[in-house]
Amino acid sequence: TANLGSLIRSAECAGATGLVMSRHRSASITAATAKAASGAIEYLPMAVVSGIPQTLETLKSHNVWTVGLDQNADSSIYDIKFANEPIALVIGAEGEGLKNLTKKRVDTLASIPLHGRISALNAAVASAVACFEIQRLRESSK
Repeated sequence: TANLGSLIRSAECAGATGLVMSRHRSASITAATAKAASGAIEYLPMAVVSGIPQTLETLKSHNVWTVGLDQNADSSIYDIKFANEPIALVIGAEGEGLKNLTKKRVDTLASIPLHGRISALNAAVASAVACFEIQRLRESSK
């Protein structure tokens, strides 16, 4: 739950406009989450949905690009070509990553290039890197 709070805080600081969470098999908002979010919970609208794959289809119907973070993806988060369009970042569970159906439904999968010996970032850190990279891409194209 502290990881979720960190994710919320980073997303809000990077300028995200909302957060969508799955009702099932997902962290929930607790006092520890709120504390870790350091007030960001008050500013970032959140929705809880019954299923991420169906929500991805709904987002696509509203012209929102969907980007799944996956450490094994061939393309990099640094190379997203549609950063100026509405984007939904999809973050998988700690250790498990994205579910197969979710991977199939996103528009693209992107990785965060790692240069150390550890093979993956935790979900909160990965989401922060991705959120700020998208913001950087948006600012650099102005």
